[in-house]
Amino acid sequence: MNAPTADGVSEDNVVRVAVVDDHPVFRLGMTALLRTLDGIVCVGEAVDVPSALTLVEARTPDVVLMDLHLGDRSGVEATRMIRARHPGVAVLVITMFDDDDSVFGALRAGASGYLLKGASPPQVERAVRAVADGEMLLGPEIRARTVGFLTRGTGTVPPFSQLTDREREVLDHVARGLDNRAIAQRLALSPKTVRNHVSNVLVKLGVSDRGQAIVRARERGLGRG
Repeated sequence: MNAPTADGVSEDNVVRVAVVDDHPVFRLGMTALLRTLDGIVCVGEAVDVPSALTLVEARTPDVVLMDLHLGDRSGVEATRMIRARHPGVAVLVITMFDDDDSVFGALRAGASGYLLKGASPPQVERAVRAVADGEMLLGPEIRARTVGFLTRGTGTVPPFSQLTDREREVLDHVARGLDNRAIAQRLALSPKTVRNHVSNVLVKLGVSDRGQAIVRARERGLGRG
């Protein structure tokens, strides 16, 4: 029989949670919230993909609270790797991103839940307990988006739906290896306009340079025509 924790709860009934977020204020706030919840303990924090993998390997939490923006890498990537290596660990995404590409990318990677960072403490607690029990839990905004997608009857999620059609077109040409001047000639735009579109794409994809954008684009099938 396992010994009780300091508050008298059997370890068998404790939900062990790891927090992965590169924003220190949110990360500290989330760990502080977890400490107030009965039967839930925070077993560690991580700030990027390598430290997240190390933490899960060392502590084997029941649930990982995962942000999607982790410096120059993605929480979707971390989710996929954690689920592949530790299928018994549930991942609950808590992020600012509510676009289709982020939502469906995280779910395809194996996330068991998806909340926005505006979620209330009771919503966070309910989601942690739900995914720890093997359930799927989506925040109300995300659930509505998912239902909307399914009822539209589309077969696939459009790549990078947070981009405008023109931005996606520019990204496709970037992924083909074209520079701004060549893209401007192809699309009958000014080089300045193309440069502005590229800047917007980098911000919306959460990447820091053109090379990272090319990698993301090619992963989603752009730049192959």
